[in-house]
Parts: sequence; C-alpha cells; structure tokens
Amino acid sequence: MTLSMYDISVPVFTRMLGNLAGIVDKAAAHARASDLQEARLLDARLHVTMFPLATQVQIAADGARGTVLRLAGRQPPTPDAPDFAVFNRGDPRGFAPVADSFAELAARVQRAVAEVDGYSREQLDGSEERPITLTMHGRTRCFTGLPFLLHYSLPNFYFHITTAYAILRHVGVPLGKNDYHGTGLFTEA
Repeated sequence: MTLSMYDISVPVFTRMLGNLAGIVDKAAAHARASDLQEARLLDARLHVTMFPLATQVQIAADGARGTVLRLAGRQPPTPDAPDFAVFNRGDPRGFAPVADSFAELAARVQRAVAEVDGYSREQLDGSEERPITLTMHGRTRCFTGLPFLLHYSLPNFYFHITTAYAILRHVGVPLGKNDYHGTGLFTEA
C-alpha cells in the first residue's frame, strides 16, 4: 500500500480537528457546569511563557488550513494572512485575533475542518517536491512538500492540539485519551 500526500494530510487534519472540536465542546460544558468564566478558561495556559488555550486551538486550526493550501500550490490571500499562518511564527502578533468565546473557537475549528476537507486528492497528490516558502520574522524558510508536511506541519499540529488538551486537563476538564485520539480507530478482537 502506498500512502499519498492526501492520505497523510487531509484525513489526519480533519479527524484530529474533529476531535479538537469535541474537546472544545467539553471545555465549554465544564465551564458552564463549574461556573468558570469562559474568558478565564480561554486564557488558561500551562506556563506564563506559553500561548493560552484559545491561541493553541486557533494555531492548530489555522496551521492545518495553511498547510493544505500550500501543498495544493495555492497562496494565502495576502502573504501574511494571519488565519493561514503555518504554526508558530514565534510572535503572537503573527496570528489572527484570539476567540472571545468557546462558540467562536468551535466555529473556527469547524470552518477549518470544512476547508481542509474541501481539498481533493488530485490537488495534493504529487506535492512531495512542491517548493514551499514561508517568511517569518524576516527569515525565509524553504521546504519541499513532503518534509514540510511530515517534519514541520504535522509535528506542530499535534503539539498545539496536545497542549490544548493538557491545558484543559490541568484545569480539571474531564477528558480522556479517547477525547484526544477519538474512537473507531480499531475493533476489539
């Protein structure tokens, strides 16, 4: 069996973003049940030097969108479009404004799922050698498609989803491993 660029991007991003949407929904329910202020939970972080929950979720959603857009050979609407940022530019100003509510954050994740899922196999397959150039802080990083996806985008994507999950576990949201990786991955023997 051969894996294609489509197989290792679109289904991975859409599945994990779907799981992230479920995690965000559980966080919203926990906030309501615990009388926690949404803003306080959205701003929760593991360490003062790390981005807060809302930013972690947005980076995962926007990074997935930006990755498939570039693998398909397209460019963001503007060179520095913050909602097509591909993961950490190292500067919070490099990202779109942070969501003010769980509803807004969940909508952003759902829009990302719909957009990523809108790419076809034909648009992404064959992008292994496609040149991809990112400019961050005046530095230009040049990739080809396969290393961009496998060694840059996917590790960053999983990092931000894992960090969002860890923040929520840390503040007491009742999450388990199935919330992170989802169900239906295997059958019982």
